[in-house]
Amino acid sequence: MSDKNNGAPEKKPAPIIMQMSIFAIILFISGIISSFFPQSFVVPAAVIGTILLYLALTFKIVKLEWVEQFANFLIGLIGFLFVPAGISLAAHLDIMAKEGVQDVIVIILATIVLLVVTAYTARYIIRIHEKLVGKKKGELEGEIEGEDK
Repeated sequence: MSDKNNGAPEKKPAPIIMQMSIFAIILFISGIISSFFPQSFVVPAAVIGTILLYLALTFKIVKLEWVEQFANFLIGLIGFLFVPAGISLAAHLDIMAKEGVQDVIVIILATIVLLVVTAYTARYIIRIHEKLVGKKKGELEGEIEGEDK
């Protein structure tokens, strides 16, 4: 059993119960961590869990194939999980009639700010990565092209 591309062994996904258990453990730990934050600075357990999962994957504590299949399933459910929010919004149309324009303006501005902050943060992280690695993408491409000749 080897991969057609590079001869590496094919990676098999973990059993679904193990994948679910990993997510449950991370959510449990993040719930505990979230309870330590003060009431004035609430951090949702889901945000902490996302960070914990990222760190576990980055430091190879958890392998991608151990969680990938269940994660893809959860991503497929995202639209369904937002249905209750849409129903709640429809139940409060009187508030939307009074403050709808203000809400839309705030949402648009917040989205723009989010995109700008995300872009600059990504740029900053890429620059730090390049400094740590010591080579820029263009230099790496030049080396690869030089090897082909």
